[in-house]
Amino acid sequence: MFRVISRSDHHHGEIDDAIVLPYEMRQRGRFRVSSKTGLDVGVFLPRGDVLKNGDCLFTECGKVFRVEAQEEEVVTAEAKDWLTFAKACYHMGNRHVPMEIGERWLRFQPDHVLQEMVELFGLECQQHQAMFNPESGAYHGGGHSHGHSHDEHHHSHGEHSH
Repeated sequence: MFRVISRSDHHHGEIDDAIVLPYEMRQRGRFRVSSKTGLDVGVFLPRGDVLKNGDCLFTECGKVFRVEAQEEEVVTAEAKDWLTFAKACYHMGNRHVPMEIGERWLRFQPDHVLQEMVELFGLECQQHQAMFNPESGAYHGGGHSHGHSHDEHHHSHGEHSH
């Protein structure tokens, strides 16, 4: 088994093989999968990072695997104008569901309640097979470390009047 121990969103060298993964699998830090050429690959990455289409995975022995998003069942909802689109995105965002956003379209995993809601705003929905690459969110890491700590910190915030 080839053990993946790190990832990057870019790589300028040669790619040895690829693994094709649905969104649900790309959210996991540890899993085992077969590559496109049938190699046994074990992924051992920090939990919390979501693999994206095109990411490169590096093994202990130097092999490089490219991540390919698998087509899966999704709902794509299209708006005729930007105001309608903005309202739909606002309400979808309040539900904290994974969502991919394009120009006047949004994509989410099939859910009849969400589909009915965006249709009430006037968006046209289509359920179909497509790659699903949702936004990572404002509070989710972008696949790299910023070198900050969540430990206690001690410094003055100035005088506060109460």
